Amino acid sequence: MTLVPLLVDVGAALEEATGLLQYALVFLFAAIPVIEILVVVPVAIGLGLNPVATGVVAFAGNVGSVYALIVFSRRIMDWWTGRREDGDGGPSDRYARARRLWDRYGLPGVALGGPVLAGVHVAALVALLAGSRSGAVAVWMTAGIAVWTVLLVLGSVAGFSLLGIV
Repeated sequence: MTLVPLLVDVGAALEEATGLLQYALVFLFAAIPVIEILVVVPVAIGLGLNPVATGVVAFAGNVGSVYALIVFSRRIMDWWTGRREDGDGGPSDRYARARRLWDRYGLPGVALGGPVLAGVHVAALVALLAGSRSGAVAVWMTAGIAVWTVLLVLGSVAGFSLLGIV
């Protein structure tokens, strides 16, 4: 079975769009597990979108997709447990990283480190698979996404202003 990766040129899509459509794309891209806030926030700010609006919209998109994952977690977990092993029979790299994070730091560690180490969606699934309550996962993942969104907005603004881009 051949897997075709989802390749999206975030920068080109945001450049081609105008006005509110740009922010709608920021919302959408932030909700996509492979792209998330780590990609869309710096790209959008680098293209000149308002940093505060970009952060708010990206946060909403990322958190919204995590909440949807939590709401449908039972179905997703049934699917996930069937898919989480790679072709060699071992856990996938992303799942293994998230699981090590869980074993060492628990829900707070997964929520705060997950967005950069394994992706926020994988981190939320690991927390749910480990038996955490949905409400606790929602609260901690929201906090983790908020922290990373603020750091990404501030870092992007600072970095681009140092480079004279924005």
